[in-house]
Amino acid sequence: MKNNYDVLIIGAGISGICAAYELSIKRKDLKIGILEQGNGIYERSCPIISKKVTKCAHCQECSIMKGFGGAGSFSDGKFNITTEFGGWLNSYVSDEEVMNLIHYVDGINIEFGAPQETLYKNSEKTQAIEREALKHDLHLLNADVKHFGTERNLEILKNYYQFLSSRVDIQCNCKVEDIEISEEGYLVVLENGINYTTTYLIMAPGRSGAEWFGNLCKKHGFALTNNQVDIGVRVEVPAIILEEITSNLYEAKLKYRTKCYGDIVRTFCMNPYGYVVTENIDGIITVNGHSYGDQKLRSKNTNFALLVSGTFTEPFNDPYQYGKRIASCSNLLGDGVIIQRFGDLISGRRTTASRLEKSFVHPTLAAAEPGDLSLVIPKRQLDSIIEMLYVLDELAPGIANEDTLLYGVEVKVYSSKPMHSKCLEMASKNLFAIGDGAGVTRGISQAAASGILVAREILKREGE
Repeated sequence: MKNNYDVLIIGAGISGICAAYELSIKRKDLKIGILEQGNGIYERSCPIISKKVTKCAHCQECSIMKGFGGAGSFSDGKFNITTEFGGWLNSYVSDEEVMNLIHYVDGINIEFGAPQETLYKNSEKTQAIEREALKHDLHLLNADVKHFGTERNLEILKNYYQFLSSRVDIQCNCKVEDIEISEEGYLVVLENGINYTTTYLIMAPGRSGAEWFGNLCKKHGFALTNNQVDIGVRVEVPAIILEEITSNLYEAKLKYRTKCYGDIVRTFCMNPYGYVVTENIDGIITVNGHSYGDQKLRSKNTNFALLVSGTFTEPFNDPYQYGKRIASCSNLLGDGVIIQRFGDLISGRRTTASRLEKSFVHPTLAAAEPGDLSLVIPKRQLDSIIEMLYVLDELAPGIANEDTLLYGVEVKVYSSKPMHSKCLEMASKNLFAIGDGAGVTRGISQAAASGILVAREILKREGE
């Protein structure tokens, strides 16, 4: 195994994968390596997904969050073609360039098995939905979206792996302990004592590496700016309630500014006929959702996240820990994810197993523990969530029914992001940071685009 590289990428999520792809097809002479803390794509296996257990088994390495493909491997693969949401890449380059990068990635995905068709259609029906939403101060963010489906998404990533494996040194189960500036450029120190040198270093830590990345930046004195924290719940309702919206938009991204606090609440990751699932973030169990492309695998429910965004000011500088500690309260009280009927929440009582059993909406996550989310989620966020549910009920009657199910906690945390140049270079020459874990993006499409952006900058410097 070579101990020195021209380009070394820490993290094999979609941003790191796309950076490696672009470099390897444009410059076959470059020595490129990827170091991934989790398992290889074929070794990633979750006992919950394989239905061996109903609750998180606390595996040593969580295959949902870590491994080749990153946290998106077991997601349902929503590829949003937009600059309106999904990250802040257009803070560094123009909207036009971001869209060009996303379309370029879309073309690569199609080669590896992604669908060609988009699901959003600008029609009289979608315009009517947007007008109706505005009547209630709900703002619909329009975007073309592709849905790979959970099963196809994993196959696409396997195809990426097959393509890269003969062109790039991919090492999994490698944990990076530290980086140092060396005569060759950078020295990368692994926990197992092996060292690598590289001229260009790309940090693509992903969501599971966000805390590690933030700590590394602090250790080496890289200036950081606070990123937002999204705290919320996952809502589950009968699919028919949202059928008109999901059949025309597939995923409705709706933003609302609350009257009680003026905070922004948004819907996120809508999964028609989908399933609620758990994630393990460094031992903390949180909630998420996904849906299959195959109609035979679908449930009778639709789920989506309701997230309240917050950005903190000095002296606070660790949004990642804030989100994790709220989620840990749910784990403490419910031994994992807590589920509560909306009617019970409004009535100020906990949901019990007997109340849940009588519910007309049957949960798709069997491992969730009936409980009381008001003991977990801070009042400000919970008040905003409740207000948003009542407003959404005006758009899609039935969302605020008593039997609507709320799962908590859903947390989207991003590392405090370092100061970047327009090409995502950090304060040290030839050191780049990309993707969700670096606080630059928050979704598959812009994360992938950030990898292409940095790869092209390196190619430019190499005279390509």
